[in-house]
Amino acid sequence: MTPTLKLDAVCVGQPTALRVGKRDDISGIDKHPVPGRVTVGPARLDGDHIDNRKHHGGPDQAAYLYTAPDYDHWTQALGETLRPGTLGENLVLSGLESAQLRVGDRLTVHAPGGDVVFEVTAPRIPCATLAAHMGDGTFAKQFAQARRPGAYLRVLQPGTVGAGDPVTFTPAGDGAPTIGELFDLSFGAKPDAATLEGYLRWPLAARLRKNVQEHLDDARG
Repeated sequence: MTPTLKLDAVCVGQPTALRVGKRDDISGIDKHPVPGRVTVGPARLDGDHIDNRKHHGGPDQAAYLYTAPDYDHWTQALGETLRPGTLGENLVLSGLESAQLRVGDRLTVHAPGGDVVFEVTAPRIPCATLAAHMGDGTFAKQFAQARRPGAYLRVLQPGTVGAGDPVTFTPAGDGAPTIGELFDLSFGAKPDAATLEGYLRWPLAARLRKNVQEHLDDARG
């Protein structure tokens, strides 16, 4: 049985000046909820700024998803309620924890103009930009330790989305790697070669696929 969830918020960000370490930068990480409907294209949400295209954006990372249970964690950890979009996400989903999602899971947003279909492709890895945005130099480390990375999504069927839209969750097949397992690769996890070969059988984002292949090459010696 596939659970029915909903979108709690849809967020986009405009170019904003940000001090990252000793350099001035421009980033779209400061996202805010959008009223009404937002068009979802093959590579991004309409009106959403993506500055660092080396690490963000593109067809395999067209949208970034965070979840209400993950935000509940930060409410307790930080002692304040963060508004949707604070962590740079485009979509806030009710009901699921992001680390438990698997590559290949599909989220079908039931919209008035037709369904929009997303596919899970990769975890988000925290960086200095996130820490600067949060005003806390230790936040990237906190984010890693919390193991609540959120997930990047590929757009399989474009359309429009809005807060309150119902979402049907369709799980990937047996053996798909979890977002948590893939997140751990960036923080010291060393799966064996057979496990890494298994990861590569799934529809990973291109950047993540390259990273997994590098881990596999190392595991093979």
